[in-house]
Amino acid sequence: MATVPGLAPGAVPSPNIWHHTATYEVENHAFDPDGLVWAAMRDVLGPDDWSGRTVLDLGCGTGFHLPHFAATAASVIGVEPHPGLVRLARRRVTGTPRVDVRHGSAQQVPLPDASVDVVHVRWAYFFGPGCEPGLRELDRVVRRGGTAFVIDNDGTTSTFGAWFRRGYPKIDPAAVERFWAARGWRRTPIRTCWRFGSREDLEAVVRIELDRATADAALAEHPPSAGLEVDYAVNLWWRHF
Repeated sequence: MATVPGLAPGAVPSPNIWHHTATYEVENHAFDPDGLVWAAMRDVLGPDDWSGRTVLDLGCGTGFHLPHFAATAASVIGVEPHPGLVRLARRRVTGTPRVDVRHGSAQQVPLPDASVDVVHVRWAYFFGPGCEPGLRELDRVVRRGGTAFVIDNDGTTSTFGAWFRRGYPKIDPAAVERFWAARGWRRTPIRTCWRFGSREDLEAVVRIELDRATADAALAEHPPSAGLEVDYAVNLWWRHF
């Protein structure tokens, strides 16, 4: 891929949002329409969730989730390695109090030691083996008593899980689970879905998530008659510090 000017050191290239930002926005709106991931995070944190706390959204992209946290958090920091996405995230939260978007990476988080209470990472770098530098940074920036969440695809179940497994055969779900468990993280499996407003949106999102051959096969398996919803399993990995 072409070099991205100003990219934060250590950034891992994204196959979707870096190149298809508008379509990824459609995907963000389509994913988890019933809020099951948010509910699972609240179950882990308890009734106060992130209210009154400092939240770090690591790999925040265009800042899609920042306003959700900002509604009740004491402060919210978004960190993103791609400079173009940093600009979009800052534009999204213009006028939103207590939100700061910074240029940085999971391997070099631009925050002081023990400075955040809750970390949210959604499909950003932390895919099991290989993410040890980022985990060391979490150890550094999360306060004692804080919690980190990593949301990742579950390739063992669901329609999208089967597509993901075919599209990314080098990712071994069993090895990923062993990796997190060995480091004291716990898993909450969540069966949610994509729910789109049109077939065109569904097809566009499938094509930014999967290679051409896998996307063609997936869309053939899910023709227009199957509707605009695709069942989708994720793992919510979490750890108290």
